[in-house]
Amino acid sequence: MAKGKYEHWLTEDGLILLRGWARDGLTMAQIAHNMGISRTTLAEWAKKYPDISNAIKKGREVVIYELENALIKKALCGDVAALIFTLKNMKPKKWRDKPDVTAEETIAKLDEVLSRIGGNI
Repeated sequence: MAKGKYEHWLTEDGLILLRGWARDGLTMAQIAHNMGISRTTLAEWAKKYPDISNAIKKGREVVIYELENALIKKALCGDVAALIFTLKNMKPKKWRDKPDVTAEETIAKLDEVLSRIGGNI
């Protein structure tokens, strides 16, 4: 681990940079590269120093909210792909491609179909 290097990233200036890079959508590997450390070292520092982890999380929250708002706006303006994606994620039980069906429900439906077929023959 880069001994002593972490101290800079615990300062207000260091934390602002981390938040900014995360807000800009950089991956953990890219953030680590900008810091001059390996991805593994960043992961270790994030576990050991909550300020580093929190700065990255807070930066990502901003961009996630912006993306969510942009997606919802597109869906509300009639973008079909955005609409489908939003519904599938906001109400997955109702809008997923493959509904959750138990084995018992499947067997009951199959029995119903088979009885109808058998009754019509």
